[in-house]
Amino acid sequence: MEISGGNVPRTAEDWRGFLVEYGGVYVRTADEYERARLTAEQIESHWLGAEPADERTIAATEQRLGIRFPPGLRAFLAVTDGWHGVGGWIDQVSPCAEIDWLRNTDMGTELIEIYAEEEEESEPNELIALLRSALVIANGEDLWLLDPTRTQPDGEWTAHEFAPKYGEDSEYPSFAELFHASKEQMISLAESEE
Repeated sequence: MEISGGNVPRTAEDWRGFLVEYGGVYVRTADEYERARLTAEQIESHWLGAEPADERTIAATEQRLGIRFPPGLRAFLAVTDGWHGVGGWIDQVSPCAEIDWLRNTDMGTELIEIYAEEEEESEPNELIALLRSALVIANGEDLWLLDPTRTQPDGEWTAHEFAPKYGEDSEYPSFAELFHASKEQMISLAESEE
């Protein structure tokens, strides 16, 4: 599938190429603070990932969570168990050991409590339902969430970039398309600053 001028990764091979390209964009557009956190090897190789997660690690994480990951996330983890250096307000895509249900995290508990109070004062909303059911796969000031209650025909889960500070939620058909949009946003911001 083609969006915003590039291919969205689907397979592990696609992810390898995409992530090196993504890392190159990140290195090229990083501000002083972001660049200072990169090693010389990362700057040269454009690889901001880790070792791949093996099938046992992925399966153990799925068992811990009681689900099977969507195909795009499985392919990503088979290439790198996490990714540092994400554009926008995301610090990292979590490794298997840190992927969890949002409701099981301190931030998630707090967000659910805040939005549940607001929901009591108004009509029920989709955001609180998302916060209660979502898997958090990336974090920073914002969060990347996957919604297992909304599965696409290809098995992908609907992905969300949620900004808790503003209560803003952007929806994407899949994790891969959210990641791709992040790359396009980095490019767009860099071009607007030139």
